[in-house]
Amino acid sequence: MKTIEDYIRTIPDFPHEGILFRDVTTLFNDPRGFRMAVDMLLHPFAGQPIDHVAGLEARGFILGGAVAHQLGIGFIPVRKAGKLPHERIAQDYTLEYGTATVEMHTDSLQPGESVLIVDDLLATGGTAEAGIKLVERLGGKVAGCAFVVDLPDLGGRKRLEALGVEVHALCTFEGE
Repeated sequence: MKTIEDYIRTIPDFPHEGILFRDVTTLFNDPRGFRMAVDMLLHPFAGQPIDHVAGLEARGFILGGAVAHQLGIGFIPVRKAGKLPHERIAQDYTLEYGTATVEMHTDSLQPGESVLIVDDLLATGGTAEAGIKLVERLGGKVAGCAFVVDLPDLGGRKRLEALGVEVHALCTFEGE
């Protein structure tokens, strides 16, 4: 029987020399692998009172939408700056060489609602931390964060757990 790792393609030297890119599009392309990933992402949070799933752009939209569907709850897109059409709040985060911004609609959730944050990969944790801050700024509670891949050498899990957030990942890969 295949594991999640078996569905993930590794591409050396992308996007830069020395990087091993973990490509989850091969997981998405396989119906058994995709279903397994979605089921495994939601499993630790099943039975918890979760009101929404927030997916981080862009692969988190694919996974988060499927998880929200399985849980029978709403989906919140956390998008790059300038992509959402209605009133929104923004949160900056640090990249390897600079900063970026993600946004969420201000009417995405009500104060006190619980949100599960989903993305494909946890590296440094900057994007996920920005998503957490957006949810909290709107008065929501973060039920946890779920990822397909964790790159523990980059410290993202420790960063999010230091915020008091439960982190769940389906598999880990050493290195960057």
